[in-house]
Amino acid sequence: MQDDKNEKNLAMASYSTRPNRRPKTPKINWPSRPKIDRRLVPTLVAIVVFFGVSLAGGSLGAWFYQNHHSIASSTSAKQQYISDESDLIASIAKNVGQSVVSVDVQSQVTAQDFFGYSQTQNQQSAGTGFIIDSNGTIMTNRHVVPTGTQSVSVTLADGTTYDNVQVIGRTADTDPLDVAFLKIPNLNGKKLVPITLGDSSQVQVGDRVVAIGNALGQFQNTVTSGIISGYGRDVTAGDQTSIASESLTDLFQTDAAINEGNSGGPLVNINGEVIGLNTAVASGAQNIGFAIPVNDIKGLISSVLAKGQLQQSYLGVRYISLTNDIANQFNLKVTRGAYITSGDSSPAIISGSPADKAGLREKDVITNVNKVTIDDKTNLTGALAQFQPGDKVTLTVIRGTKTIHITATLGQAPSS
Repeated sequence: MQDDKNEKNLAMASYSTRPNRRPKTPKINWPSRPKIDRRLVPTLVAIVVFFGVSLAGGSLGAWFYQNHHSIASSTSAKQQYISDESDLIASIAKNVGQSVVSVDVQSQVTAQDFFGYSQTQNQQSAGTGFIIDSNGTIMTNRHVVPTGTQSVSVTLADGTTYDNVQVIGRTADTDPLDVAFLKIPNLNGKKLVPITLGDSSQVQVGDRVVAIGNALGQFQNTVTSGIISGYGRDVTAGDQTSIASESLTDLFQTDAAINEGNSGGPLVNINGEVIGLNTAVASGAQNIGFAIPVNDIKGLISSVLAKGQLQQSYLGVRYISLTNDIANQFNLKVTRGAYITSGDSSPAIISGSPADKAGLREKDVITNVNKVTIDDKTNLTGALAQFQPGDKVTLTVIRGTKTIHITATLGQAPSS
């Protein structure tokens, strides 16, 4: 049943059809009718027919020319659009593809047998990575080089293979940033072309993107294209052979096909700049893939390139990213930010952490880290990852009804 308000708001309407009533034809009398010599009738008929055919032929020719020209122009425009788009993707594939590598890994994993006993097994896997400097530093996903990795080899786009590649750093297994860094120890005079990093904060839904990766671990530098379908996605990811899983946050969603083996590959914009690190695909769906925004890992990249090792910044708080519903649940006036709260036997503020030393409290809402806004596109983890241990940052904090600014010196993230 509809409520009274809806019923009162209904407007009167009429059918949109129109009855076809044919009016009576009125009788018309000419005021005069001139007399015509009947001997001239054949000649006049011939003249009328001649001019009629000429007029009809001209009109038909003009119609054909205009419509044919319009159709040809439309087809030409479509062909030009398709050609331009194909050329663009081909250019991106050529320029970016030279910086994309295939990663082959041998590792030992612990799995349960049929009787429930744990056994150690050798496992081979494949993924993707991309070159971030000319000295042979490569970025990929943490899960591409898991705990227990014994050996890593990479293959360049031109087929050159390097063995004994070093894993110089990987984020903790519980960290929402699924990132690892590799290093080719000896290039043997090979010149590498590093990839160009973009600005993921400028990405909008609908932006055109291209994904490049080692599809299925067999088809090197496979290129797919699509758009950004969403951002700020949170997912729980894992593989089909393990009960282990990880929580990933602040991800781009794309319909560019990301297949098994694409993990660790670049998601690039139409300028050929990396805006994301391909990480996961949705189970039971088609063309729903996820990538880590590159701005969330620029701080890690900077630390690796500057110091040769992974050093991740650390604040020491437990938080929930606010949405309208969560803000309403906690009766908060601010709807975006990082709400500091305890839960699951975990304290809101880690004792002795940079947050503790800076004076942050439970129920504080962090809305900015320096000039980085905490919102749908960037959560607190991503904002902090843009800085390095030892950096001083100014936090904009909503505490009750007041807005305050707190300075904190970031620490080094624990290894686990």
